[in-house]
Amino acid sequence: MSASAPSGPTLPRDQHLLGDLLHSLSQPLTSLWCSLELSFEDGTEKRQPAVSAALQQAETVIGLVQLMREYLDPEPLSRNCTAGLAPALQSVAEDLSSIAAVRGVCLRVAGTCAATLPVAQPQLRRALEYLIVPLIARVPTESEIALDLREGPGGTELRAQNNHIFSTHEAGPANPRPKRDSAQETISRVRLAIGVRTLETAGATLSFEDDSPGFVLRIPLRRRHDRR
Repeated sequence: MSASAPSGPTLPRDQHLLGDLLHSLSQPLTSLWCSLELSFEDGTEKRQPAVSAALQQAETVIGLVQLMREYLDPEPLSRNCTAGLAPALQSVAEDLSSIAAVRGVCLRVAGTCAATLPVAQPQLRRALEYLIVPLIARVPTESEIALDLREGPGGTELRAQNNHIFSTHEAGPANPRPKRDSAQETISRVRLAIGVRTLETAGATLSFEDDSPGFVLRIPLRRRHDRR
């Protein structure tokens, strides 16, 4: 008689358990960051560079943990409120204009629309920010990111695309994009995934350009008039 292999322990599949673990992890990390900050303020000049580097690493880890919690436990959409796409886009573009200017990138919003989505205004703004920030990082300097809103028979379309602008003193190709560490790339990808999930759950569709940075967000006409 052959003996059957012993069965292993049943692993919990509830993602909320992982969320609780991340919540528990964030507390000591925050305490560590505060301790490092105090050490930086009270430390000697010789120690400050090392403490400063440790502070940056702790801040990155805290940001990753917070983002993991956001990804695992998404904020539910509210069917009792709506947010307008045009005002949310304009607000996000204004907030990100200073970040873009550091890289020599211009954000331009054109057109308007009456489209709304069944989400709270902060949720819509955050989702749009998570889509636009990676564009700012990917396009070359001396570029313009055009954010064009259009309304048609089938609904509303937001098209984000890169328009390269050569200055009069520029004879060669655009300056190379700055290198980013793996942690920042991971954060960018996860935020993009969260933004896509929020918008698609609200009824929009997204497609991304293959040959250049950009995306197209579409809101069907039926969604604009859905009052349920």
